[in-house]
Amino acid sequence: MRILVVEDESDLAEGIADGLRGDGYAVDIALDGATALDRLAHTPYDLVCLDVLLPDVRGDEVCRRLTAGGATAPSARVAPRVLMLTALDAVGSRIHGLDSGADDYLVKPFDFDELAARIRALLRRDGGRSGAVLSCGDLVLDTAGGEAWRDGRPLGLSRKEFALLRYFMTHPDRAIPAEELIDHVWDAHLDPFSQIVKVAVLGLRRKLAADGAPQPLVTVRGLGYLLRSTP
Repeated sequence: MRILVVEDESDLAEGIADGLRGDGYAVDIALDGATALDRLAHTPYDLVCLDVLLPDVRGDEVCRRLTAGGATAPSARVAPRVLMLTALDAVGSRIHGLDSGADDYLVKPFDFDELAARIRALLRRDGGRSGAVLSCGDLVLDTAGGEAWRDGRPLGLSRKEFALLRYFMTHPDRAIPAEELIDHVWDAHLDPFSQIVKVAVLGLRRKLAADGAPQPLVTVRGLGYLLRSTP
């Protein structure tokens, strides 16, 4: 999943981004509202961590534009979830943020573990899941613990393989183009002409089909990669 952190305090933005990357997310940073809107117009993010008191365009205005549908990338399937991060802790401020279109609201200072848990909860909504554990066929993935199993066998995935499998499991039985995987599993630093997607998918497939198990992740010629719910 790809996340945009919008925060004008660069140290805090980098700290949040580093923590989320450690959890396997692809993360970009914007230090002001105008940059955030520009990134949102070109990249289909899954979630935005959005500060309110930003230079130039305030966070609540960014949120309103997202809610109105005029600020998302043309390739975005759905508008990103919005988690507002702000020092404005009055009840009226929280109500204003939620009425601006935010999905959740977290007051600074906050504990990173709580931020990570709220992000997991928001991202599960798009996948139609209600718990921290995802399942697809004989695959089980613990979004909080960072572990995955197939028929009870630990898969021992790298962070990027885990992120790939999480995306596939929230979109089962649908052919996903490599370009979409780049948009949602890697960040802006990826060279779009590299072979990194093929390499990562190959590594994931090897672990899924270890011990001679049927391969659930298949290539659909001309369309992309598909995770079968019934391999």
